[in-house]
This record gives sequence, structure tokens and C-alpha cells, in this order.
Amino acid sequence: MNYVELLQRLSALDSCGVSDALDSFGLSGVADGLERRSTREKVVGRVRTMKLAAGLPLEGSRTHLGTRSIEEAKDTDVIVVEQKTGIRAACWGGVLSHAAKQRGIRGIVVEGPVRDVDEFREVGMPVFSRDITPTTARGRIHEAAINVDVEIGNVTVSPGDLVIADGTGVVFIPADAAEAIVAAAEKIVARESLMVDAVHGGEEITKVMGKDYETMLGTQD
Repeated sequence: MNYVELLQRLSALDSCGVSDALDSFGLSGVADGLERRSTREKVVGRVRTMKLAAGLPLEGSRTHLGTRSIEEAKDTDVIVVEQKTGIRAACWGGVLSHAAKQRGIRGIVVEGPVRDVDEFREVGMPVFSRDITPTTARGRIHEAAINVDVEIGNVTVSPGDLVIADGTGVVFIPADAAEAIVAAAEKIVARESLMVDAVHGGEEITKVMGKDYETMLGTQD
């Protein structure tokens, strides 16, 4: 799979078109309830994951959470964090955002709280999260693993999956179906673009969004 070319194609789409394409394959990838905290940028990239746990680490690395992911990331990556410990502590903040921006990381998606919102707005790092809080992670939560499967909303996300996040929401695309999903989304978006053109051309909306619209997704083989 040519990830660079696929990400370029995905960048021309939106979360709604990708969600519709997933529907047509009977797949789910929508992580509902995550909100955009900074910038107005659409985020498109390859997933790099981080999973957090409660308390201090019992063994292994004691590096601050997020630092390994930033150092290992490429400029095609989006860091996706699972913080489902039940502890209201932020797992992403200002210093990490500066470092991620410096590294060329495309964005951050967090299942859990973040902090330093004003700071990563200032630095221009796109961040989507479940919640916000000023409370630090230090002494409360730690990095349990990186590059493992994580749960974001009700979606299982794996390293190497693709993600698109925009003003409507966050949608994940399984790596093994990415080419087919992107191709299907392109067809859906192209058809809806023609529908918009028809509306601006004076065609009645009841005709433009007739019965064919309700079945336009169909079922993919």
C-alpha cells in the first residue's frame, strides 16, 4: 500500500464521506463525542497509538508519557491515545504539543482529557479529545504501551490504520480495507458534489435528494 498517495487522496475527502463509505462495507470507524480543541485544520494521517494506565509504572520505562511516540513518529503520523483509566488527568499538554509540532506530526486524537488548550492553540497543533482538565498526569497515570491496539470510543484502533478528523468528527479506517474505503468515499463525495451543482443550477431539492439518495450507499462486495 502506498500510504503517501492514499493520504493525499484521503485529504480531499471529509469525515462524513468516509463514514458513509464504511457503512457501505458494513464497517464501523466513527469515534463519536471527540471534540476539536485547536485549529480549524482537517487532520489526515497514519495512526501511531499510545495506551495509558493508572498510577506509576511498576517496571520498565519511566519516560514521560507521549515522549517515545513523538520521537518515533514520522510526518505522516497522527498520535492516538487511549486514557480510559477513570482518573480525570490530562494525557496531552503544551510541551508535548510543541515537540509534536517540531517533529511534523499531523495531529493528536485522545480518548480522555487534555490540558494546556490555549497553548496548543497558539502553537497550531490540531488536537481532538473527549474532555479537558487542568489536572496533570504526573503521579496519576502512566504510559503502559505504545504501538498496540487501543479503544477510542467504541472503535478498536490499530497502529497503521488511517484516521480523518475534521469539524464534524473523527473516523478511523482499518489498514486492511483502506484502499477500498477511500475509493468508495471518493465516489460518494463526487456524487454529492454533482447534487450540490444541481441545486445551484435550480433543480428542485426533492428531485435531487429523491429515493435514489436513500439507497446510494448500497452494499459493497
